[in-house]
Amino acid sequence: MLLELAKAFSFIASLLSLYPAMFSAFFVPGTRWEERLVLSLDTIALSACVCFASGLLYLWPLKSEPAPDLKSEPALLSTPPVQLFFCALAVMAILFVLSWYLAVYYIPLTYKNLPW
Repeated sequence: MLLELAKAFSFIASLLSLYPAMFSAFFVPGTRWEERLVLSLDTIALSACVCFASGLLYLWPLKSEPAPDLKSEPALLSTPPVQLFFCALAVMAILFVLSWYLAVYYIPLTYKNLPW
């Protein structure tokens, strides 16, 4: 029972650790895109540590489960916190590159026709 609660709390912790990574990538006013990238890499590394630690917790078998065979041992990459981390990382990377592209190539075009 305690292991199940620890799994739930660690999954919530991995969700909460992804929030600062998204925040530092997009919502830091007054910084350039290169600075945001460096800031977000730090928080992504911290989030990776939390998600992989939570994934290790998911690999511990419950006492009610039989001992797994060596061939059917689950991989760390197939645990929900690690899969969530990689999906969130992919979405953040796509959104970051798209927003950087739009800020560099599209937004300056909208300022050319302003009267000021």
